[in-house]
Amino acid sequence: MPGTNLTRDEAQQRARLLSVDAYEIDLDLSGAQEAGEGGTFRSVTVVRFDAAEAGAESFIDLVAPTVREVVLNGESLDPGTVFADSRIALAGLREGRNELRVVADCAYTNSGEGLHRFVDPVDQQAYLYTQFEVPDARRVFASFEQPDLKATFTFTVKAPEGWTVISNSPAPEPRDNVWRFAPTQRISTYITALIAGPYHSVHSTWEGDGRSVPLGIYCRPSLAEHLDADAIFEVTRQGFDWFEEKFDFAYPFAKYDQLFVPEFNAGAMENAGAVTIRDQYVFRSKVTDAAYEGRAETILHELAHMWFGDLVTMEWWNDLWLNESFATYTSIACQAHAPGSRWPHAWTTFANSMKTWAYRQDQLPSTHPIMAEIRDLDDVLVNFDGITYAKGASVLKQLVAYVGMDEFFQGVQAYFKAHAFKNTRLSDLLGALEETSGRDLKTWSKAWLETAGINVLRPELTVAEDGTVTSFAVRQEAPALPAGAKGEPVLRPHRIAIGCYDLKDGKLVRTNRIELDVDGERTEVPFPAGTPRPAVILLNDDDLTYAKVRLDEDSLRVVTEHLGDFTESLPRALCWASAWDMTRDGELPTREYLELVLSGIAKESDIGVVQSLHRQVKLALELYAAPAWRETGLAKWTEAALEQLRAAAPGSDHQLAWARAFISTARTDAQLDLVQGLLDGTQELPGLAVDTELRWALVQRLATTGRADEKVIDAELERDRTSAGERHAAAARASRPTAEAKAEAWASVVESDKLPNAVQEAVIGGFVQTDQRELLAPYAEKYFAVVKSVWNSRSHEMAQQIAVGLYPSLQVSQETLDATDTWLASAEPGAALRRLVTESRSGIERALKAQRADEAAA
Repeated sequence: MPGTNLTRDEAQQRARLLSVDAYEIDLDLSGAQEAGEGGTFRSVTVVRFDAAEAGAESFIDLVAPTVREVVLNGESLDPGTVFADSRIALAGLREGRNELRVVADCAYTNSGEGLHRFVDPVDQQAYLYTQFEVPDARRVFASFEQPDLKATFTFTVKAPEGWTVISNSPAPEPRDNVWRFAPTQRISTYITALIAGPYHSVHSTWEGDGRSVPLGIYCRPSLAEHLDADAIFEVTRQGFDWFEEKFDFAYPFAKYDQLFVPEFNAGAMENAGAVTIRDQYVFRSKVTDAAYEGRAETILHELAHMWFGDLVTMEWWNDLWLNESFATYTSIACQAHAPGSRWPHAWTTFANSMKTWAYRQDQLPSTHPIMAEIRDLDDVLVNFDGITYAKGASVLKQLVAYVGMDEFFQGVQAYFKAHAFKNTRLSDLLGALEETSGRDLKTWSKAWLETAGINVLRPELTVAEDGTVTSFAVRQEAPALPAGAKGEPVLRPHRIAIGCYDLKDGKLVRTNRIELDVDGERTEVPFPAGTPRPAVILLNDDDLTYAKVRLDEDSLRVVTEHLGDFTESLPRALCWASAWDMTRDGELPTREYLELVLSGIAKESDIGVVQSLHRQVKLALELYAAPAWRETGLAKWTEAALEQLRAAAPGSDHQLAWARAFISTARTDAQLDLVQGLLDGTQELPGLAVDTELRWALVQRLATTGRADEKVIDAELERDRTSAGERHAAAARASRPTAEAKAEAWASVVESDKLPNAVQEAVIGGFVQTDQRELLAPYAEKYFAVVKSVWNSRSHEMAQQIAVGLYPSLQVSQETLDATDTWLASAEPGAALRRLVTESRSGIERALKAQRADEAAA
């Protein structure tokens, strides 16, 4: 949206001039139940702040349809004069204490930004929640919208009768439907929160060190029957135990609520003491253990933020990576190491999912240093990416290996004690870690945090005729950065483990482990001369560093035949990830990748790895396979999926995962007959529960292949009159293989702005079907004709869904590259939109390279 940006220079200037003491915020949400499209609510903000200079000028942020009153230090200002471009100008400030009062009509949203309003189709009740990161507190109250101007916040909320209101402070007893909350601690604007509506709740406590912290879990009543509160409390308590021990700092807030809210754009948000989580994590149907593991990681990630992010907060958004990476690293470390954890294999999941995301992001033209240059809010809005979360967490894991885990957490403890309720920079944390570890981290930081790109590690071996190793070294490469990326490739210091594996009774067992620092182009490995060569040499065993790893020729041959025979899940995941990376890079043809997966996946016990392989194989076949062979490969994969489905243990996670894999790609008449039979009950697979979510998967595939019309979709929606059912129905309608269905879906997203965020996302997902390339081909030209105007007229979240989701990524051709280049050269998009389109273009380029490699292997 125009006029809503804020530069870092402006924020720094404002922080030098102002210090903020307290906000008092009064919101009238009493009309929320009846508020329709475009509805507003009354917002009154009183903020007290100090200015360093008499007569100075500044501004406060506000996004609102109407500003009714502005009073600065007792003097009324004309809103029509002082309010423009999401700012209220503040001139003639006093030196010392100032007081500002702003009365405005602010707007409810349906985009998941600001104060989101949702009406549940089950009970027709409205449910509200706020989402303020990065700059959206200003959609609800006037605020100095930057993280380093911390203050206390006192909320007073008038709500409809029978509603519950939750905020950062403990909920008071309402009087006449008015909720008066106690002031918060000093926190940043973006982690304040309000959640309101007739929510269902369950309560408990965490007990530790003679203290008791109230715990709450909330969801809509229509989801209450599915809420497994005991399991969520269990994970939460494990997190409290582990984090309090590792951080040596008591949980800093008065209570801890977790609120599962509808139509949430992200996974969750770390509002202080009032975490909001997407309510798809309240599972309505059977899911695999990988889904529970993913939910647990999200719960722990947000809990870690209570210390790192909320207690101690970054000064500016260039340290967003550290905020997110720390939460990601510690959440997975908690899963892996906390006593009684259900997921001690969490680092396997990390290697298989987070790392592959990071590697992909780091090979895009938009790759950037972990410490990205964040010049303004537009920059930060597109930096919630694989560098910020996944590469950052990977590098943090490398840092822990480099300094030692005990020394790392000792430094973190000192950091929390020194900076509680303050703002910091990266140097504050690194300084604390240097003190506890004795390591000089300046060189490490420059190499890892201030440069972009990824290194490749390869083993170099010389083997004598008798099979013994005569020399062993690690070769490090720094490939050229993608075209258009800024910076130069660099070699980095790595702390790695090298695993030596041998076949014993048909299993690959680790027989030796060597841990060392790798630096520069070539590093000798202390491997005793005359030692027999292991069957497999795996660089970066235990996944300590962030690098692409290649196997030597002999190891690759053994792994190709025995990948499923590693006794541990992590080395299997590392080999799977390496094979996938080679496929994406065009080094391993898609048809060979398919054969590798088919030869080893039946032995893969880790369900998260199995499901990742399902996604990756499907993507490889649909985008990286030679077009002439694509259908052959898909047919082979679908038959294999059906075979694995029939062979899986009844009722097992593997059975459910293979059912979903088969359904998503069923293509022959016989296969689609089975899909239809599972839906209508004429066919069954022992142990497979065809529940609500699986039924929608069946309907979606039948709709995509022309087997399910509007009547079938409507009938299924009648069975599932919920918000989730409405989203599934919207996706199914958009997936139908007719020109009319595509035109209708396109118009609802592009030509209208009425869809809520979650429904828009569903329609886009249904619209883009890999079986329908020819049907979708005309929309490539339409995309480039409208994407800039859509970007300029929608909120960031809504515009980004469209810019990324509707890019013609299935039209893998030079023509698409040329059309993209022409648009980039002539449209003059802003930096954020240019980045998103350039990233999508890179996907076409990569697919063309992989297709050529697959054709050469024919």
